[in-house]
Amino acid sequence: MDVIYVDHAATTPTHPEIVQAMLPYFSEHYGNPSSIHAFGRKTRAVLDDARQTAADSIGANREEIVFTSGGTEADNLAIIGAVFANGEPGGHVITSAVEHHAVLHTCQYLESIGIDVTYLPVDASGRIDLDELTNALREDTVFVSIMYGNNEVGTLQPIAEIGAILRDKNIVFHTDAVQAFGLVPMNVHALGVDLLSVSGHKINGPKGTGFLFVRNGVQIASRLHGGEQERKRRAGTENVAGIAGFAKAIELAQASMEKRREQYERYRSKMLAVFAEEKVVHEVNGSEPHHLPHILNVYFPDVSAEAMLVNLDLAGIAASSGSACTAGSFEPSHVLSAMYDDEERSKCSIRFSFGYGNTIETIEQAAREAANIAKRLRR
Repeated sequence: MDVIYVDHAATTPTHPEIVQAMLPYFSEHYGNPSSIHAFGRKTRAVLDDARQTAADSIGANREEIVFTSGGTEADNLAIIGAVFANGEPGGHVITSAVEHHAVLHTCQYLESIGIDVTYLPVDASGRIDLDELTNALREDTVFVSIMYGNNEVGTLQPIAEIGAILRDKNIVFHTDAVQAFGLVPMNVHALGVDLLSVSGHKINGPKGTGFLFVRNGVQIASRLHGGEQERKRRAGTENVAGIAGFAKAIELAQASMEKRREQYERYRSKMLAVFAEEKVVHEVNGSEPHHLPHILNVYFPDVSAEAMLVNLDLAGIAASSGSACTAGSFEPSHVLSAMYDDEERSKCSIRFSFGYGNTIETIEQAAREAANIAKRLRR
């Protein structure tokens, strides 16, 4: 049975060229980048080149890039690091109700130690209201974190507009760009962000890699203590092989961005066209004018997401009901619950997400199988 993987928002297959880029740093160039001998200098040069590649991809400077173990660590370092930057934590933090759990759970930790956090609501498309953000700002607001593109429904937030509102307010602005990076052109200066998180395994790179952009002049407190790596912002010997692969992933993603955007939009349109042709009852969750091209979240009324995912899996189709970080749990999606006053909708929605290895033929096949399963389960 051929397997069709449409869960790329959870993780992506590692591109063969990226695997090849990593191999020399497991067996041939294995020096510690902090060592001053030739072995260390070799791997230090790899890190320097990778840091420049990451910086170029978002219009940043090389020294503004901190390599991390992924998006979760980057989010934690951004949020806790910024709030603790001046010693004892204090002040008011603003985020949204639809953030990834790496942000939400970190903000909940801040609440547990006495930090006041405001969770902005979203409309039915999953976007925050800029007036509500402005009204939520206080004299003691020190930090705002709003994700670039939602990992469950694909909705894009007005990041540049938020940046303009916060400019000159002495408020640190962070965005989790894990899902959007590699599919949306980004320039940190145009966006007005101070901190930006990226993960390698969402762009066909290796798991366990990521980076945090930290604008020059923005202070963050290190969350790991030991060595003085990453300009004293993230202790620990760098994952050279992983970072080499991550850099190659960034290069490939940047070079193919427009082509992949167009390709994924065609996949999205094909899947919806099949659902319409098959007369399966469905609605799209998210924002039509403001969406990531590779994520399609669909509501199938009266069809249990749990039952549908089991049947899709039996048919050789890998999809999901939301964030991979809540795998094994079929509690209502916090994203859909924030968007819709309808508990059934959050229990009857499936996320299809596209990427490397998909073709228009396999997407059509997956769509027809999903339509047949939805109609059968609804009966």
